[in-house]
Order: sequence, then C-alpha cells, then structure tokens
Amino acid sequence: MTGASITTDQSPYRWTILIVSSIILAVTMGQIVNGISVYFIPLETEQGWSRGEVALINTLGLAGLAVGSLIMGFAVERFGVRRIALMGVVVTGLVIMAASRSTDLWQLYLAFFLAGLFGGGALSAPLMALVGSWFVRGAGLAIGIAAAGQAMGQGGIPFAGAILIDGYGWRGAMMAQGLVTLIALLPLALLLKDAPSVSSGIVQDTQTPSGLPNSVITAWIASAVVFCCICMAVPLMHLVPLIQGHDYSAPEAGGVLFSMLMAAILGRVAFGRLADVIGAIPAYLTASGWQTLMVFAFIYLTSIETFYPFALVYGFGYGGVMTTVLVTARNLAEPAYRVSTTGIVLAFGYIGHGLGGWQGGFFFDVTGNYVWTYANAAIAGVINLVIVTALWVTINRRPRLAIS
Repeated sequence: MTGASITTDQSPYRWTILIVSSIILAVTMGQIVNGISVYFIPLETEQGWSRGEVALINTLGLAGLAVGSLIMGFAVERFGVRRIALMGVVVTGLVIMAASRSTDLWQLYLAFFLAGLFGGGALSAPLMALVGSWFVRGAGLAIGIAAAGQAMGQGGIPFAGAILIDGYGWRGAMMAQGLVTLIALLPLALLLKDAPSVSSGIVQDTQTPSGLPNSVITAWIASAVVFCCICMAVPLMHLVPLIQGHDYSAPEAGGVLFSMLMAAILGRVAFGRLADVIGAIPAYLTASGWQTLMVFAFIYLTSIETFYPFALVYGFGYGGVMTTVLVTARNLAEPAYRVSTTGIVLAFGYIGHGLGGWQGGFFFDVTGNYVWTYANAAIAGVINLVIVTALWVTINRRPRLAIS
C-alpha cells in the first residue's frame, strides 16, 4: 500500500466526502433518474400526453446522463472534482426550474436531457469514483453508503414531488425542487476535493487486478449493465402508475415506491459490505438474481396491502445492484482510470435505464396493460446474469486469480 493510500484511509475528511457526496447524489439523482415517475398522471391529465410520451422525458434525461458520464469522467481527471460538481449542481437546479415553465413536450425533453448531460453527468460517476478513491479499505461499504444516499433521493424526491403536486400542481412542484437543489447543494459542493493519491500527482498502477486489459473489463461490465438497468428501470418508472391503475392515489402509490427505496438503502449498504467479504462479482450476481426473480411478480399484485411488503423485500435486493456494479467497476479497473471507467459503465447503465423506462410506456400504450413491460424486465435481467457469469468464469480461469 502506498503512502498516499495510507494518508487517505487515515484522514477523517473522507467521512465529509462520503456524507456530502451522498446528499448531493440523493437530491440530484432523485430528480433525474426517476423523479418524473409521479408526473405521469398529471401530465397525461393536464397536457393530454400519452404514457409513452411522458416516459420519453425520463429516457432523454437518462440519455443525457449517459453522455455526460462519458465526458465528465475524463473531465474530472483533468480539472478536478470540485469544479465539475459545482457545474453539475448549478445546471441541475436551473434546468429543473426552467422545465417547470414548459408549454410543449419538446421543452421538457430538452430540459431533462440537459439536466442529465451537464447536471447529473457531472455528479453521478465522479462522486461515486471519488468516494472509492478516498476509501482504500472498505471501499465496498463506502460506495454502498453513497449509493444508499442516492436511493434515499430516488424514493424521497418522488414522494415529496407527489405531495407538492397535490398542493401546487406539477409546475409548482418542479420549481420548488429546482430551488431546493441550488440552495441546499451549492455550499456542500464547495466541500468536495480530490483524494490525496490523485491530487498529489502520484503515479497509480496501470495494471488491472485480473490481468485482462482495462478496455475488455470496461466493455464487459458495460454490456452487462445495460440489461441490468433495463430490468431495474421498470419498477422505478412504472410502479407508481401501475398502482394508480388499481384506483389508488398518487401519494398512496408514491408511498409504496418510497418504501421500496427505503429498503433499498439498507440493501445498498448491506451488499456493499457483502462485496468486501465475498467479492464484488459474486455480490453483483446475488443482487441481480434477486431483482430478476422478483420483478415480474409485480403485475400479479392488486392491493396496497400486498404492494407494500413485496416492494420492501424486492427493494432490499434491488438496492444492492448498483452498489455491486460500482464496486465491481472499481475493483476490476486500472486504478489510474477508475473515474473514466466508472463513467463509461454508468453511461451504459443510464442507457439501459432509459430504454427500460421507455419500453415500459411503449408496451403499455400498445397493449393497455403492464404485462409485457415487466416481462421484458425479467428477460433483460436474465441476459445480464449470463454476461456477468461469463466474466466471473473467465477471470477465475486465468492464472491470476486476483478477483472473485
């Protein structure tokens, strides 16, 4: 272990980095990744747009996140995390506020694409990689805690949005969320700084632990995460309208999603710790298998009394997926390129997330129900498991059995 790594792991400032990153991810990702889920019915009712058209708002936001993650991962390696994160907070807040004044659908499409491109893209991969760099020992648990913060936002922001929509309409809700983003997060972003091992200019190792080329590792994980996130996106984007289709209100449906994502907080932390104990890839396979086995069962539920307990159990396993994806990318990548590798993997994840959300709205419009939406999610989950299993087998057949 290098002297820089020892300094990083002993520095109490790493906990400031972890807390600040978790809060920023909660507020911003909660809006961009699935915050639009509680706007489906209001936009359908007030604007007359179809379920598929509204779902495309989220898809374009995630497409922006994908492109932004690719660009900003490399930008952080050149300009440092604080400047990039400040830009991300400002753009997210201002664009969400501007989106509240939209009168045409294309304006919401553009707004959320920009929020993802220059807002979330500047925050998601850079902050996750930053946490992993500050925590040399116990990186899985630290990344799990940061991911738990994001999960809290993905549950709390839609839940708060549903309450705001009831009181102030969809425009007022978006305006309030944008204002809170700017007021709360700008001071926190100023506290971010690069890990000593990066900022000091110390040359890092350019060998992957598995011995496979970094480009191969990155491509392999990225191809898996597309299908993983197609599966993941369906309940995140379409659980609220699925429940509303059984004649429950938006706050009632949002409460189920909130509960699911609160359980996901525990799952993200638990699976982060599990990755430290049994290895990143086995933990990833466990969480992905949990999600894949359970996702299709959502369509058989009809009452709020059954949605709540099922969502809690599903949420715990689902919550571990993104944590273990990030830990896998961190542990398998060349240390010198962890930020850019994480950015590429998350970019493909957001592409999958966008495709999953869009196909959910498309198949609902075509069939009038959510059967094929959730069936496609399960199929994508199986493909992800096959790809990750192949990676695990390939690594463990090599002479250097450094990764489990």
